[in-house]
Amino acid sequence: MTSCDILGSATARLILYLPHRPVGLETFAETPTAQAVTEANSNHWRKIINLLAKVASPEGGDWRRYRDHALFTQTAICFAPQLLPAAGWHWIAGKENLHRFEGLAHKATPIDAVGRLKMDVSRRLLLSPYPDYRQLNNERVAVVREALAGAGFYGVGAC
Repeated sequence: MTSCDILGSATARLILYLPHRPVGLETFAETPTAQAVTEANSNHWRKIINLLAKVASPEGGDWRRYRDHALFTQTAICFAPQLLPAAGWHWIAGKENLHRFEGLAHKATPIDAVGRLKMDVSRRLLLSPYPDYRQLNNERVAVVREALAGAGFYGVGAC
């Protein structure tokens, strides 16, 4: 894996897996910030960064502060189709993206009424639609946060 396969902390408590890299990744990969990623890219990446912050923020209502000050010290975005050996949670977003992870064994079960959000707590694996406001709206983010909270993600000493 190269330095351009991951954006953020190597010891992330939440890793979001996406199939494509932001423009200019090599210029901010060493010290990423939400501002640097969004300034170098389109509104599309602003949405991804915001949704990552909304899910990962220990204090859901204060996700903007978390995004601006701590996001990439506690999370990462990985562009390679393999789970990193990190002890944290792995979030694979998008059905097409999931197909890239050949042979990924999991027992993810639905956490929402329609089955678009799934979780395998034993593998610390979250499966969701692509991180876009239409597919991963505030109601679905709330479901994800509730399930992660139930699994101890936001607790003291949680990964």
